Amino acid sequence: MNLEEYFKRIGFHGSFDKLDLATLKLIHKHHVMSVPFENLSIHCGERNIMDLEVIYNKIVRSSRGGWCLENNFLFGWVLGEMGYDTTRLASRVFNSGLNDFYPIATHLINKVVIDGKAYITDVSFGVSSQIWEPLELVTGKDQPQAAGIFRLIDKGDFWVLEKTGRKPEVLNPDFAKSSLVNRKETKQIYCFTLIPREVDHFFEPSHILQTDPNSLFTNKSICSLQTPTGFRALFGWTYSEVTYKPEEGVDVLDMREVTDDEIEQILREKFNIKLQKKLQPVNNKASYTL
Repeated sequence: MNLEEYFKRIGFHGSFDKLDLATLKLIHKHHVMSVPFENLSIHCGERNIMDLEVIYNKIVRSSRGGWCLENNFLFGWVLGEMGYDTTRLASRVFNSGLNDFYPIATHLINKVVIDGKAYITDVSFGVSSQIWEPLELVTGKDQPQAAGIFRLIDKGDFWVLEKTGRKPEVLNPDFAKSSLVNRKETKQIYCFTLIPREVDHFFEPSHILQTDPNSLFTNKSICSLQTPTGFRALFGWTYSEVTYKPEEGVDVLDMREVTDDEIEQILREKFNIKLQKKLQPVNNKASYTL
């Protein structure tokens, strides 16, 4: 495991001797543009485990992606190896079905302090809720990014990440009423405290997310990758390419159904993923949208 190999994986060729915000922003953006947010292993009969070396080999050496417990665990290691002041945090994702935050803190994020200012990094939420750059940990400040305007709100006992986005423009009429289309202009994404977490905090959440029949990750096979103009995503047999058009106030969603025979090619050509085992696509209804 070494930084140079990781930087090659994400296509970062710049200097990393300065532990400043500009370098952090570059590495963060390169990661989300190069490493998919995906849970395909558990739909190939495999298990995701909280072992850094296993995760490193999967993402860096096997050109795979991962979910938050893998991507953000790896990213936290990278930041620590570089010398950044970083802390691992746990967050509870908002569930629209419950109309509340999930009761268990299953989502791993990292806090970084630079010159006395704190930032939240998160390279693995996926789709239109994915930040491309770190967010300054200040309350109520509009922080515009490609996907929309993000805000961190201090609620006293915890912080909330919310996002104001744009209206969806769905090109394929077959998907006009799809549950995958987000129609809420402003939505809460997750909440978190600033309590530092050890890796073992996430062992039980990792198990639950892979085994609970109500878990998003058992109900959908997901692969999502950010692009310079938006993102692309494969949920089960539904492939989508989303283009951000802030000047028009819309996100353009080009959605279509694909066959089992097309999935392998799409994963290879659109996500640079070649699976070693047979994928069993799943796309049951769950609380998750583009």
